[in-house]
Amino acid sequence: MPITDDDIAKVAQLAHLELPPEELKVFGPQIAEIVNYVEQLNELDTANVEPAIGGFTPEGAKTDSSREDELIPSLGQKTALAEAPDPAEGHFRVPKVL
Repeated sequence: MPITDDDIAKVAQLAHLELPPEELKVFGPQIAEIVNYVEQLNELDTANVEPAIGGFTPEGAKTDSSREDELIPSLGQKTALAEAPDPAEGHFRVPKVL
């Protein structure tokens, strides 16, 4: 199924992008290439591939990246605010962002 200018316009609208008509012509073939590549990936047999946990691990490295949770004490309010430049009533004071 070919990618149309209407398809590109719809995706742009969903992404809150304003694309002039000449850019729709540029992005159409690029998106079609991406879709074709994804379709190629979907053809791969991944039935015997185990899911990766934690990304790439070099050969010989420990592959079990899971670990038990370890309880450690929290800093506490007084310690956390000790180095704050401008604490206020037990909280960090930050500049307004408008």
